[in-house]
Amino acid sequence: MDQRVTALNLSSLEIRGALSISIGNLTFLEELILDNNFFHGTIPYSLGNLSNLRILSASDNVLEGRIPEELGKLSKLEFLKLSSNKLSGEVPLQLFKISSIRYLNLASNYLNGSFPSDFGLNHSKLHTFVVAENQFFGPLPVSITNASGLVILDIGTNALSGPVPMNMGDLKHLQRLDISKNPLGTSDSTGLNFLTSLTNCTILRILHLYANNHGGALPNFVANLSTKLTSLRLDRNYISGEIPNNLENLFLSLQGNGFSGQIPEGLSNLISIKLLDLSRNNISGFIPQRLESLRYIQYLNLSFNSLEGEVPSEGLFFNSTAFSVTGNGKLCGGVKSLQLPKCQRLLPSAEGKKKVLRKPLFQKCQKKVIFGYFLHVPCIRWWHKRNTRISSIELTSDSPLGDQFPKISYTELFQATNGFSEGNLIARGRYSSVYKGSLNYNDKTVAVKVINLQNQGSRRSFTAECESLRNARHRNLVKIITACSSRDNEGNEFKALVYEFMAGGSLESWLHPSSSNLMQPKNLNLIQRLNIAIDVASALVYLHHFCAIPVIHRDIKPSNILLDSELCAHLGDFGSARSLLLAIDRSRYEGIGARTIELVGTVGYVALECGMGAPASTLVDVYSYGVLLLEMFTGKRPTNSMFEDDFSLRNYVKMALPDQAMRIADPKLSSECETEFEKCLASIFHIGVTCSAHLPERRMHIADVFMELQAARDLYLRCG
Repeated sequence: MDQRVTALNLSSLEIRGALSISIGNLTFLEELILDNNFFHGTIPYSLGNLSNLRILSASDNVLEGRIPEELGKLSKLEFLKLSSNKLSGEVPLQLFKISSIRYLNLASNYLNGSFPSDFGLNHSKLHTFVVAENQFFGPLPVSITNASGLVILDIGTNALSGPVPMNMGDLKHLQRLDISKNPLGTSDSTGLNFLTSLTNCTILRILHLYANNHGGALPNFVANLSTKLTSLRLDRNYISGEIPNNLENLFLSLQGNGFSGQIPEGLSNLISIKLLDLSRNNISGFIPQRLESLRYIQYLNLSFNSLEGEVPSEGLFFNSTAFSVTGNGKLCGGVKSLQLPKCQRLLPSAEGKKKVLRKPLFQKCQKKVIFGYFLHVPCIRWWHKRNTRISSIELTSDSPLGDQFPKISYTELFQATNGFSEGNLIARGRYSSVYKGSLNYNDKTVAVKVINLQNQGSRRSFTAECESLRNARHRNLVKIITACSSRDNEGNEFKALVYEFMAGGSLESWLHPSSSNLMQPKNLNLIQRLNIAIDVASALVYLHHFCAIPVIHRDIKPSNILLDSELCAHLGDFGSARSLLLAIDRSRYEGIGARTIELVGTVGYVALECGMGAPASTLVDVYSYGVLLLEMFTGKRPTNSMFEDDFSLRNYVKMALPDQAMRIADPKLSSECETEFEKCLASIFHIGVTCSAHLPERRMHIADVFMELQAARDLYLRCG
């Protein structure tokens, strides 16, 4: 019997070193799988000798240099995956012409050059083509639409230019189309006409066209197309006109365009929508009250438009962290926390012919004072109350957060916390102490974070929190009520932040209860932990992608995640946060900015590139989030004594995948649906391992994390 090596699988074995040229001697080899190791150096040209090779996969390594042109001779090659390496230069022309190829993934490298003008003509078998996050330039060939079997086409984050082929609809099996972050498209009225043909793509689920050069009005047929999608992103283009009525998506972003007109009433019919971003357009008119009925939406962004009138206050609009209307100067009303002016009501006059404005009490009193009614009882009471209020805040300066936040004095905070007593102390850290308190003027329970100004860096921490939270509003961020920068009763400098109190305590106290709390055991089941993980991911999606200037939190860990009474998670403690002041074109932003960051964060959660001169990046948060995810579902801290030298929590989990997820799961977790339970755990652990990859370019994007965790939850819930 002739025994030859036909398959070699070395994936996920933590192998280091260069690939030997001797691999080319295994001429009967059909499968070569080297993924997720630390192979460095160049790809051996001798691989071109493997004439029987069908599968070549070497993603997630540190391979560099050019792709050998000898690989173009592999006429039987069906699967080629070289993503997440450091490969550079032009892709050999012959590699693009292998007609047997079904799967081609070269994403996250430094490859450049243009695609052959006839690419796609001989690719009827091509299923997946992914070259995102490279430096390809030139046009997208019209011939690509001949690859009629394409299911996934992802060319996002390159330098491709020119119009998009008009017959994209010929790709009838397409499920994901991502051409984002390229200067593709045209600014004239025909720029989006290629979308017409996409109505033929009846199973299309993801359409990402953001940060392109598309212009003109959004065609009406997009509404019909969108009902099939789970994610539609058209943000940061030059799209104008009015918003269609029936854009029903799980994730819909139209921000940063030139949309005008009013918000369509029909948007209230989007029952299943989870995120809707219409910010930074030219939308005018009133906010439809019917939007209150969007029950499942997690965030609605209407900021920086020209909206006017009353903000609804029920349903979605009852929770000010679930939406944003910042930057609309003519809005009024809404819930109190928005700090908007009261709306003036039009009332019929006594004759019933004219309309007059209902005036606030102060205006009435002012008028009566002018006419000599000094003893009018309501005015006297109002004036007395006003003077009392002034005397109580005489030590108060303007809120460091801005005029939209209420002023508060040291005296009020002193009284609210029973003199900052030990009995009210919730937590104590390096830069601050947190006290539970109750504000007299609204009977609201709050958490007062008093800054320890004696410690070096505390003022910077205070400033960072103020900068990060001044314009940040999201249901999964700890809600800041106000801040105080003043003097105490002895004339000493005093700084404090006032937050909404979180009755559920920190995630830390649930995962690792202290000895004093062991008599009151806490436990979170799988779905509760998964919901918390999704909440935190949602907060990071907002901070990284939907703030006016993206924010890096830089200290994601269980003690900075607080739970309310319903176990909804809120990300807090922005003392280490930084805004990304981008020196590059915003449309090219992918989480990489121009500033370097010093070593901050907490041991075990901080990304390895921090403090090594790496550019400021949202991917440091993704790393910390990945560690958090692994900790939540294994129950082990990353600083556990079992993790030392090169053996980390990530390695501990990675070694158990894909078949031993149950073995490493937190013993407190259990389920009756064992098969689905294990599948769900394996999916979660895979996400955590990928997010905590050592090299930033190997980590997942947080928006993808958010979507995949939701998918894992849905999979598990089906077993019930």
